[in-house]
Amino acid sequence: MKTHTIAGELAKPAERLIEDAQDLLAATAHVAEEKVIEARKRLTAAIEKGREAWRNVQETAVSGAKATDRAIRKHPYRSIGIAFGVGMLLGFLARRRD
Repeated sequence: MKTHTIAGELAKPAERLIEDAQDLLAATAHVAEEKVIEARKRLTAAIEKGREAWRNVQETAVSGAKATDRAIRKHPYRSIGIAFGVGMLLGFLARRRD
């Protein structure tokens, strides 16, 4: 059974978008019109900003997961109690809507 992660599901469309943008840049490489050249520069800059933002998101997610893991390992029973309480609250709220 394959496990899917949120990051993996978000990465696929982002990678396709980057590939399509790079294909567009390559396809318009021979065009020397000023507007096209400016658009290519903006697209290249946007791709780089997108990559940097994605790296930041990944780093934040990893550091958050590590901090959560440390907290759970440091206080396992408290973590179980909190998870149980949150589950009960969500169950109560879901049942109340019916």
